[in-house]
Amino acid sequence: MTPLQLLFHSNADSKADWEKRLAALDPSIEVRVWPDAGELAAIEAALVWKPPAGLLAKLPRLRLILSLGMGVDHVFADTLLPKHVPVARLVVPDLVNRMSEYCALAVLRYHRNADAYDAFQRERKWKGLPGEPAGANRRVGILGLGEIGRDLAGKLAPFGFKLAGWSRTPKQVPGVESFHGRAGLAPFLARSEIVVCLLPLTPETEGILNADAFAALPKGAVVINAARGGHVVESDLVAALDSGHLAAAQLDVFRQEPLPADHRFWTHPKIRVTPHNAGVTDPMAAADQIVENLRRLRAGEPLLNIVDPVRGY
Repeated sequence: MTPLQLLFHSNADSKADWEKRLAALDPSIEVRVWPDAGELAAIEAALVWKPPAGLLAKLPRLRLILSLGMGVDHVFADTLLPKHVPVARLVVPDLVNRMSEYCALAVLRYHRNADAYDAFQRERKWKGLPGEPAGANRRVGILGLGEIGRDLAGKLAPFGFKLAGWSRTPKQVPGVESFHGRAGLAPFLARSEIVVCLLPLTPETEGILNADAFAALPKGAVVINAARGGHVVESDLVAALDSGHLAAAQLDVFRQEPLPADHRFWTHPKIRVTPHNAGVTDPMAAADQIVENLRRLRAGEPLLNIVDPVRGY
């Protein structure tokens, strides 16, 4: 089979793992790792995470752009992106499971006041908190009912939580009260004591977690964001935490990554920071889908998980 030239770009230390796995699955794929990619004219596909602006426009034979993650906002952020080239997102069970595991753990931590008990241990204080609710008395809201949001709902349902979900358009998920559209956002937030953001980042969802959203949440609510940093207006979040209206926030994604060492989030007593590791893409679990999409590209067959550039997901 004629070799297919694949450009690989990622900021992660996984280049060798991807090269090895792709070669094992299809030796005809020739991986060209940026920036040592050699002549660019022969490249037909690109597997990327946060590619430099204008890079993809330099590939005259490019026929497919593959995201290394489920989100594709990092691709569409490039104003020079060749608009005739389809973009495919990565949707694999392993990645969905990693993301929903992270969020389920965060929900349970705040549901059972784990931060307070961590503090009690540091103080060597034997103390219980009265009135801790069982799952059936806790209202959890999920912003975004895509693959991850639905999987998270399935993980949380056995605990008996009162689950609700919000999406741009109506979506029905068993056991989840559904809200949608701008009109449904405020009532969704008003009933959510713990809210998890799993939305794609688009112009419509940029800054959706802002002062108005935080004010709509009940006093003492918790915000968990594992989607994109652009969903949160950072100054509004800090203000809502400092005022006491919000009890806590767990953040895995940020407007600037890595999070600067002098950023307020690192030291804020009510914020838990993790380094964008809720869902790390594993080549062993994800390369099969990449190879299948490249096979389809060569064969002229319909491609998997192609993104609507208008919606952005």
